[in-house]
Amino acid sequence: MDEVEWTQRQPKPEDLRVGLISWAGSYLTFETYKNTVSATAKGLGRRQTWEILVSNEHEAQAVVRLRSVQGLYLLCEPNGTLCYGRPKSSHHGCFLLRFHRNGKWTLQCVISGRYLESDGEDAFCTSRVLSAYHMWTPRPALHVHVILYSPLTHCYARADPTMGRVWVDAPIPCHQECGFLLHFQDGCYHLETSNHCFVSHIDRLVSQPSSQTAFHMQVRPGGLVALSDGEGGMLYPQGSRLLLGLGSSPHRGEEWFILRHCPTWVTLRSKARKFLSILYDFEVYAASDHITPMSLFQFECDNENPSLQLRSANGCYLAQRHHRTVMADGHPLESDTFFRVHWNCGKIILQSPNGRFLGITAGGLLMANATIPGPNEEFGIRLANRPFIVLRGRYGYIGTSSEHDLMQCNMDQPDCIHLLPCRQGIYHFQAQGGSFWSITSFGTFRPWGKFALNFCIELQGSNLLTVLAPNGFYMRSDRSGTLLADSEDITKECIWEF
Repeated sequence: MDEVEWTQRQPKPEDLRVGLISWAGSYLTFETYKNTVSATAKGLGRRQTWEILVSNEHEAQAVVRLRSVQGLYLLCEPNGTLCYGRPKSSHHGCFLLRFHRNGKWTLQCVISGRYLESDGEDAFCTSRVLSAYHMWTPRPALHVHVILYSPLTHCYARADPTMGRVWVDAPIPCHQECGFLLHFQDGCYHLETSNHCFVSHIDRLVSQPSSQTAFHMQVRPGGLVALSDGEGGMLYPQGSRLLLGLGSSPHRGEEWFILRHCPTWVTLRSKARKFLSILYDFEVYAASDHITPMSLFQFECDNENPSLQLRSANGCYLAQRHHRTVMADGHPLESDTFFRVHWNCGKIILQSPNGRFLGITAGGLLMANATIPGPNEEFGIRLANRPFIVLRGRYGYIGTSSEHDLMQCNMDQPDCIHLLPCRQGIYHFQAQGGSFWSITSFGTFRPWGKFALNFCIELQGSNLLTVLAPNGFYMRSDRSGTLLADSEDITKECIWEF
């Protein structure tokens, strides 16, 4: 098969969002009903999330605007107070962002020259003399399940549990070993691998988080990050095998990685239980009994648009071609690469741009033939690079709390939900201790059940899903913080980022 370069996608808005932590440990917060900005929140939520819009960047500084998730801008008034709204001039709402060697940021109002600061409760711009009170720690606001891409080597970080190391040598991030959980604790970050080990200062994976797994992070707008031990050592790929380890002399920006949300890779299985695979360069057949690299497809779906694109490991997209055949030779902007998605009890039905449904011919070839979908047009779908999921809803992550015996949905630190596949689209949810999720008669959940229950997962976007709980209702986040399964319809609170 011809080599097709795996291209990095352009940054999405969520890649450019951060939380800003003051010297007091509180977050810069958008106060919805007061037209003010405070710094009292202790966790990173929607109102503490800011999109960094860069108009000019040069080395250690950039001119930026801060935009809230609600679409309004952080503005500095002549008297030093902060509010939000729409800029009234070309420089209104502009700040000079400086990146400091300790990973902190300072934001200086371009018009007044005053620095953004906090007294631990309120935020304002009154002083032109730089001090520790003006330092803000940026925390990436993207989902904690991430991949690390090296722009210099054009490869992704990959954990090697057998060797106990991490290599930066994966050209395509299609395997679970390329995914990491980014834990934020006490101002530092811990990188957890897919088999629940931690990247450490000693260039080896260790089983428990500690001071030896804590890294300081430098953040640049657009998801560019660098990790250090705080004592001069930087984490970067080294040697001919590109071992990820600490060193003191990175060259040409070796220490910088692009942080992205972990992509979703899936397998598709026909009614005859054969995996869709790419054969003979670009033809797609349901002919394989086993999963191979050519059986993996990246699930790319804009949540604003119900159309799906399936990107194969050869770098191309499935596309409808002449005589209704489907080939893996499409490019991202081609209209023939967009398929409409229909779900049926955890199975997926794909409708081509010509209105016909994808099915398997007697010879095993994937074609868009049927005008009405039947069992031959239903495909079993399974997450290929996710042995577990971490779910984030409107109010935070799903997790457990020592203060509650029920599962919560407003946590700053998430719990992993281990997936035990039992049928296509149906999974058992297993808690971190090995017990199963159980559901009460009130539609609430506990993480210490003895018996496995069936949960149906349906993908709603590239990194979005819904969960149909064992009681027949959709699982949703509730403003009270308690996770519930009581929704008959899919609402915004039923959509989970994973």
